[in-house]
Amino acid sequence: MEKEKKYTVEKTEEEWRKELSPDEYRVLRQKGTERPHTGEFNLHFENGDYHCKACNAKLFESNHKFESGCGWPSFDQAVEGAIEYIRDTSFGMIRTETVCANCGSHLGHVFNDGPQETTGQRYCINSVSIGFDPSEDS
Repeated sequence: MEKEKKYTVEKTEEEWRKELSPDEYRVLRQKGTERPHTGEFNLHFENGDYHCKACNAKLFESNHKFESGCGWPSFDQAVEGAIEYIRDTSFGMIRTETVCANCGSHLGHVFNDGPQETTGQRYCINSVSIGFDPSEDS
């Protein structure tokens, strides 16, 4: 039996349920998704940092956000070491799930169809999984 990974922030599911809204819990802890084009940060382009809604770890910087047309917030790069990558074979597809490396919460998936002039990556992230901290100079 494979040993479960330990994260810096670990809580019981009951603790997560108390701290997160029902939608946040469904996405972050149960690997759900929000409907496309409905998330708060889909078309959000202010300067600042995006962080994990569950543990507040910094995940993305606004200068790596772009409009992909997919209906979810898209980034071409994550903060180094902030994301854990997990092979996802659910729904008959092979994808790469992204989770917060600090607490293990589900964020979304990463694909290789992002801007080729940068990284070629498209981090497709649920708005409900992230929060935003505006930068001082925005």
